[in-house]
Amino acid sequence: MNLTVELGERSYDVVVGDGARRQLRALLKRRAPRAKSVVIVTSPSLASQPWFDIDSGLEQHLLSVPEGESAKTWASTEDLLERAAALQLSREDVIVGVGGGAVTDLAGFVAAIYLRGVALVQIPTSLLGQVDAAIGGKTGVNLAAGKNLVGAFHQPLGVLCDTSVLATLPPRERLSGLGEIAKCWLLEGRDAKSLSSISFTDLVQLSIGLKVAVVSGDEREGGSRSLLNYGHTLAHALEKLALRRGPDELRHGEAVAIGLAFAARLAHALGRVDDGEIATHDAVLDHFGLGRRLPTNVDTAEIVEAMAHDKKAHHDLSFVLAGRDGFAVVAGVDPTTVRDVLDRFQGEL
Repeated sequence: MNLTVELGERSYDVVVGDGARRQLRALLKRRAPRAKSVVIVTSPSLASQPWFDIDSGLEQHLLSVPEGESAKTWASTEDLLERAAALQLSREDVIVGVGGGAVTDLAGFVAAIYLRGVALVQIPTSLLGQVDAAIGGKTGVNLAAGKNLVGAFHQPLGVLCDTSVLATLPPRERLSGLGEIAKCWLLEGRDAKSLSSISFTDLVQLSIGLKVAVVSGDEREGGSRSLLNYGHTLAHALEKLALRRGPDELRHGEAVAIGLAFAARLAHALGRVDDGEIATHDAVLDHFGLGRRLPTNVDTAEIVEAMAHDKKAHHDLSFVLAGRDGFAVVAGVDPTTVRDVLDRFQGEL
């Protein structure tokens, strides 16, 4: 399956299918004909996989970064920039991110700022990366104050989503990707019963198709793209607090699932939806095997504080919420209401 992110002269294809990674050579020949060198950014665990046969057809340099969210730091950014400079990577050359969402975020950010911008190709190898992180040009790294607080929009030349590599994913990584798929399913207004008749491949394609369509219409999140942040206000707060305790305590998709369940409850408390919306959200998350309960080891007041400092907030509490006329960004939500809903949510069995 080929889908096109329509951005005028900067349009690019998202290729989805078995063996898509092997289209890198042809993509570079077509989109970067003057390139002489390619820097491949990946992690050691991925570079050791039997399927890791990335072939650019050009002079190729492999630069390893830490595993998972630990890669998204200033230290990793500086290290990659220095190594790219030592290799004398030019503006005509290409950076290729091969990995999950953390790797593609980091590789994309380095490509955006090295020499004020060099060409980028993304080869996402995790479910989360394929259905969300690698598409749309968002790049960035984390600060102690929160996730993705430093970044840039930098669209790639193309995205190659090789579905064959998903078979090697650890169960928890697959689950993390399912959190974003559940978000897309809910944004599309689908019910839980319909899930029994749709294949995993179709779910992946549905999610990628939604992301491509939304980015094509709103590249820099000035309107409809903000709806893709559904569940993310709470998710990013939980991730920020979890990162203080360890990089692997909570994965992004796990946090998004909790955020989706909370968003339905907050929308209900604000009179935007009825009880049925909560039941639908819970049933969808249960279908995917996603946990939907707020951790008991976090303080709700601390969560509210973290949400108020989310990069998508505007000095208040803002959420994407369901309503009778669809989803919308709701700003200026009363912190007391949010705290009350969190307290009740945390008390659910």
